[in-house]
Amino acid sequence: MDDRERVLKLLRQQSAIAGFGSFALRQTDLQAVLDEAARACAKGLDVTFCKICRFQPESDDLLVVAGVGWREGVIGHAVSKADATTPQGRAFTSGDPAIARDLRIATGYVLPAFYAAHGIISTVDVVIKGAARPYGVLEVDSDVQLDFDPHDIDFLTGFANVLAEAVSTSERTAVLQSALAAMRALVTDKDLLLEKTRVLAQELQHRVRNNLQLIYGMLTNQMVGLNSEVAERGLSAIARRVSTLAQVYDHLIGADMAETVEAGAFLRSLCVAIATVQAQDRIRLDCVTAPVFLDLDTVTALGIITTEIVTNCYEHAFPEHVGEIRVDLRRVADHPDLCQLTLSDTGPGFVAAPLSKRHGIGLVRRLAEQIGGTATLSGPPGAVWTIVFPAAP
Repeated sequence: MDDRERVLKLLRQQSAIAGFGSFALRQTDLQAVLDEAARACAKGLDVTFCKICRFQPESDDLLVVAGVGWREGVIGHAVSKADATTPQGRAFTSGDPAIARDLRIATGYVLPAFYAAHGIISTVDVVIKGAARPYGVLEVDSDVQLDFDPHDIDFLTGFANVLAEAVSTSERTAVLQSALAAMRALVTDKDLLLEKTRVLAQELQHRVRNNLQLIYGMLTNQMVGLNSEVAERGLSAIARRVSTLAQVYDHLIGADMAETVEAGAFLRSLCVAIATVQAQDRIRLDCVTAPVFLDLDTVTALGIITTEIVTNCYEHAFPEHVGEIRVDLRRVADHPDLCQLTLSDTGPGFVAAPLSKRHGIGLVRRLAEQIGGTATLSGPPGAVWTIVFPAAP
């Protein structure tokens, strides 16, 4: 081989490595990578046969998993012992290239039958490295005797190193894809579980709401025919608080079981319900609220507070049954971490003792404390309740 031929050969080999590396970087299918490696390697060394063998630890042998030039029945089936009795096994166990110029003379190898069937004379094997142990062996074969020079061995070793990295990348990608598939399955299972939980919780809310409405109806029926005004007032107070809880559940169901509830919208709907029940056209009830999202416990407490105070206004604030009641909910301007609920009326007002429990005063203050807030009453003229409490984060 003259210098020009040698240079062309080296250029061909370099091109084969570069082309294969570019292909392997774009490919995610390991078998396609192995098939292209066998084709490019055979072309780079200008030989007819090339094969890639993968080590099988369970049987301690090397299986032909890709190749070119071989007849049907070799790729995917033919195996060689992973020990020094075969060219592949010697390269695999030693880590060094195994070169056989002429397999027709005594070599000490016990060759698989497919060598003779294809008339293989010359062969070179190099190890394909791996993380914990080698992946396998890259082998080129010829049915004519060839003298492989150091440049050929360097090319084959370099090609095997590029192939080893491609195999490692493909294996990592396979692990990642498997993990992603498992995560998708978990997410799907989680979504199904959440949907079932949501449906069950919604059904529970429906049942609670219906039971509260049933209790409200029973309490209302019990008030019919009562001779005691005190007993009637007591049952009436309990009934309206139960009714408020039922409306809380109604609003929660409408909010699709969210963790927080838009309290302003709830209070507006609650005030409409109270005004409808009271049916006093000369008493005007206005509810002015800003959008404020609060947790269920806080919304429930605000609902009971509003029902208690507004109902008392209807019953006691207006001797002439004429006046205005206003409900106002918003965040405190100078303290966005606080909210303020203001309930006021235009009646003559009254002055309550600091610890008084009249007109639901004690209940209002206890509920305000439960949500971490304070309740203050001012007036006359009129009565103004101011409930200040922490806003939802």
